[in-house]
Amino acid sequence: MTTSGFKHFKRPEPLFRLFAPLTALPGVGDKLASVISKRVGSHVIDLLRHLPCGVIDRSKRPAISQIEHGSIVTLEVEITGHDKPPRRSRRPWRVAAQNKTGRVDLVFFHARGDYVEKLLPLGARRIVSGRAEMFKDKVQIAHPDHVIAPDKEDDMPRYEPVYPLTAGLTAKTMAKAMKAALEGIPELDEWINPDIVNRFGWPEWAKAARSVHSPHSDADLMPNSPERARLAYDELLANQLALALVRIGSGVDEGRAFPDQATDGLAAELTRNLPFELTPAQLRVIDEIRADQIAPRRMLRLLQGDVGSGKTVVALLAMLHVVSGGAQAALLVPTEILARQHHATLTGFLAPLGITPGLLHSKMKAGKKRDVLAALADGTMPIVVGTHALLSDNVSFNDLGLAVVDEQHRFGVRQRLVLGDKAKGVDVLVMTATPIPRTLAMTAYGDLVASQIDEKPPGRKPVITTAVPLDRSDDVIERLRGAIKAGKQAYWICPLIDESDSLDIAAAEGRHTELRTALPEAATGLVHGKMNAESRDTAMESFRSGESRLLVATTVIEVGVDVPNASIMIIEHAERFGLAQMHQLRGRVGRGDDQSSCLLLYKAPVSETARARLSIMRESDDGFRIAEEDLRLRGPGEVLGQRQSGDPDFILADLAHHGDLLALAHDEAEGILSRNPMLSGDEGTRLKLLLSLFERDMAVTYLAGG
Repeated sequence: MTTSGFKHFKRPEPLFRLFAPLTALPGVGDKLASVISKRVGSHVIDLLRHLPCGVIDRSKRPAISQIEHGSIVTLEVEITGHDKPPRRSRRPWRVAAQNKTGRVDLVFFHARGDYVEKLLPLGARRIVSGRAEMFKDKVQIAHPDHVIAPDKEDDMPRYEPVYPLTAGLTAKTMAKAMKAALEGIPELDEWINPDIVNRFGWPEWAKAARSVHSPHSDADLMPNSPERARLAYDELLANQLALALVRIGSGVDEGRAFPDQATDGLAAELTRNLPFELTPAQLRVIDEIRADQIAPRRMLRLLQGDVGSGKTVVALLAMLHVVSGGAQAALLVPTEILARQHHATLTGFLAPLGITPGLLHSKMKAGKKRDVLAALADGTMPIVVGTHALLSDNVSFNDLGLAVVDEQHRFGVRQRLVLGDKAKGVDVLVMTATPIPRTLAMTAYGDLVASQIDEKPPGRKPVITTAVPLDRSDDVIERLRGAIKAGKQAYWICPLIDESDSLDIAAAEGRHTELRTALPEAATGLVHGKMNAESRDTAMESFRSGESRLLVATTVIEVGVDVPNASIMIIEHAERFGLAQMHQLRGRVGRGDDQSSCLLLYKAPVSETARARLSIMRESDDGFRIAEEDLRLRGPGEVLGQRQSGDPDFILADLAHHGDLLALAHDEAEGILSRNPMLSGDEGTRLKLLLSLFERDMAVTYLAGG
């Protein structure tokens, strides 16, 4: 089949106003649209997906004498006096008001001109609503949220949604824009199986979209409320349909059948020359990959393996299999430092076979880059390791047979598709050292068949992990001094202070200066992401060679860096890191014969979540268990690191609560496409509407040619 009909699919007319820019809403000009877009996105549909995080009940009208401090109240009062502050005084403007139940002061700081007098004229009756406080035994409301005439009472909501805001965006402005967006919601034909709708008692889409913005209680804000669950399922079903379409679309071209060379090919020759035995798990996965490679269908496989489980050699054997068949292989990695590391590792493995792998990244000198591009184009370079530079239009292969994507969580669906489209029927092998919980695997990698290396090479000793308060860092440095004198090497990872590279680097550089002074014998090196490649490589090579005994770094060394003699990992401010990231960092040690250790330096007091992370790190070195715990403690967005990955960024679905709905959506999507792979007819039209409205992954953009 083909997806050509889908490539020309355009959003239907009922959705035009939903995908219109925010400036299409009444009262939303360029300036306000710019502010809103920083928080929610630039289209009307983005605003509608910005759900309330709370609700204010304005229905309570207590007697003034019974008001509790801090409560939200709504009062009808008569204005009885104004205490206007003198010019340039810091004293607030106080308005006296009363009803038959008592007196209340309405307080305004920095009030301008006659604003207050016009808002609350003497002798007028007004309905005011806001947070009441006790001040010198008197009730006051500072800057009431609402002040309206009694005949306009219906204009004030009894239950008011509370939205996450940003600088320059007020609650009133947000409410006004949201009201305009809600008025434009179109009625759409139902796309969910009626049996599912009836089973859960869900409202139709338009009603659900309006209801989530009209909560009456905290229960209405919960992920499993009928309206929210309905919208979450829509989003999950769209995601599963899109990934299934990618799987179908990626298999349009027939795959290539590379003949089995289990005993006489390059892969077999490398296996015979390896200085270690492959584990049963590696052998099982190699067989799974080889079965794909010798079959005529296209391989689309995810390889999961914990830190140190031996994924690289498995991928290399797969690459050699296609090279033996006369084709080329490419390894895509997310960073230059990891590309250089992989290139060095592959060079060592391949030297006895007389094969020299290429290296391609954006910072290469023009001459070297031209040579690599030419060698790839004419086929004289059988294997290449590269960064995003491999995805460039000017990179062409003579005959690409296998594309391997490492640390896939740093990329999105589009990137693996682009590399896989560099030739006809390219096999795709995706690797990750970050074990992925099942629910996330279904949403991020649903177009792939999964393999797992679920054991580590024999003889590896578990890394002893301990948690130490940061105020004992002097003791840690003294222990480190003894270890370095004994010939050991160590990493010192500096904290993630903020989402700012400059702050991370400042922390690393400061700690580097301190440790160079405290431990001159360690020849302490420094590595961070903003260093130029030459300085970074010099520092890493000094550490690899043992000339430098201590390496201070940011999380740039989280993956790929392999120094077997390094046996100590110190993670500063460990309470700031996620479980999966700490596990990755810990995986940089424990690769040699010596007993390794990991010290988690934390600043007390720590939150309950941070305490749970530290406890799990001490208890377990099982990456798959740690991944599940990370999902439970942090939520799916943080686990995937979606800001930098391009993986699904769910707005309405919460995988920590909607796992059952995801499984249902997965099965439903499979059933839909098994009976209607072209999404044709009335059902197809409705489902294309769903995809257009809800799909947040890059898959639909790719399939739609856009």
